[in-house]
Amino acid sequence: MIELTVQLLKELAPAAWRIEKSEEETAELFFVKRQLDTRRLKDVSRLRVTVFRDDEDGSRGFTAVDLTPGLTEAEIRKKLEEGYYAAAFAMNPGYRQPDPVQAAIAPADTPLMTLPLSESAGRMAAALLAGDDHPQAFLNSAEIFVIRTHTHILSSEGTDVSWSEARVKGEFVAQCREPEDVEIYKDFEYDALEEAALTALVRDTLAFAADRARAQKVLASGEYDLVLTGDNVREILDYYLARASAYMIYPGYSSWQRGTLVQPAEKGYESLDLSLQASAPFSSEGIPMKDRVLLDMGVLKTIPGVNRFCRYLDTEPTGEYRKIRCDNEGSCSLAELKKGPCLWAVTFSDFQLDPMSGYFGGEIRLAYLIGEDGSVTPVTGGSVSASILETQGRLLLSQERFTSACYEGPEGIRFRGVSVAGSKEAEA
Repeated sequence: MIELTVQLLKELAPAAWRIEKSEEETAELFFVKRQLDTRRLKDVSRLRVTVFRDDEDGSRGFTAVDLTPGLTEAEIRKKLEEGYYAAAFAMNPGYRQPDPVQAAIAPADTPLMTLPLSESAGRMAAALLAGDDHPQAFLNSAEIFVIRTHTHILSSEGTDVSWSEARVKGEFVAQCREPEDVEIYKDFEYDALEEAALTALVRDTLAFAADRARAQKVLASGEYDLVLTGDNVREILDYYLARASAYMIYPGYSSWQRGTLVQPAEKGYESLDLSLQASAPFSSEGIPMKDRVLLDMGVLKTIPGVNRFCRYLDTEPTGEYRKIRCDNEGSCSLAELKKGPCLWAVTFSDFQLDPMSGYFGGEIRLAYLIGEDGSVTPVTGGSVSASILETQGRLLLSQERFTSACYEGPEGIRFRGVSVAGSKEAEA
């Protein structure tokens, strides 16, 4: 199908074109409580073709069309022609395509790449169920997906690259019925068979569900030292990747420039060292990807982004990154990080950070109010509302590490003096 598509593209003669062929194998497991309900194997192939069109004034537009197996030559031709026509209505300032690259990357010799998908899924399922050992809480349901993807990219400039990658992801619901019926949803994603990490995640989430069932609505409004852990730390640190990206800087949404101190730390607190981690050897545009320094002691070192926006900024195209690593070793243990008085917020209805404004927060489902005397009270209700711009200079990180497909770094982060709105019952 690729050969036919290339032939039709040459006949259409757009300004440029790129083909991304993706073959995805997936093993899927669905559980109801501890019982396997459904087992499924999938094999999906997709061809995405991006066609570029230039105008007389030097502007360039592009459109992507998806081609599925089974299409006739006439149907493929029609889709390409429709995409080329639509590109005329999406014009932007002209730019140069990525430099051509030719390489075939051998698959990594890792268990997730070499083992049969069903075996990897079985191992992760065993790890998930191993964590289901809480006396009050239990797994209500769970889903596991082991995905192996083979990608091949061709372009009119001469790029011809291919590689393979694998990941495991899924979700589960932890439930506790007494003294209040509570459910906590949790998703996960790893780029390796992180069996111990998944077992620990399930165990922790079940404990949180049990504590949420007995949590009190006694949180008063005020300023607290806020402790966040796990995926919430990644949500915070993703702010720096978003603000540093070329797609934010070029239109002026971000004023950051390479060499700017973007995270000024106060004395006694930590300056961030962040790295961009290449999850694949090439981007979806065929740009070679490698690990890069994002922040060094709070100073911006790299402006990452897709080819178009990097060309506009006259900086090296890097491709888009989805994984960051925090290289800080941490100033104290997680136990010391959670030393009272503080509020350790564990689960939210929807915890988010807005990269445009810098505000982060969400409605608290479970937090632990830790007193100066070491007392711990599970609480619920209320919400966190703070600005990273006001809190980033007074942060501390834990020495313990946390790993997922999108983040590697300290498991915990502590901010000083974060505004928290208490629960209505507490205020009454």
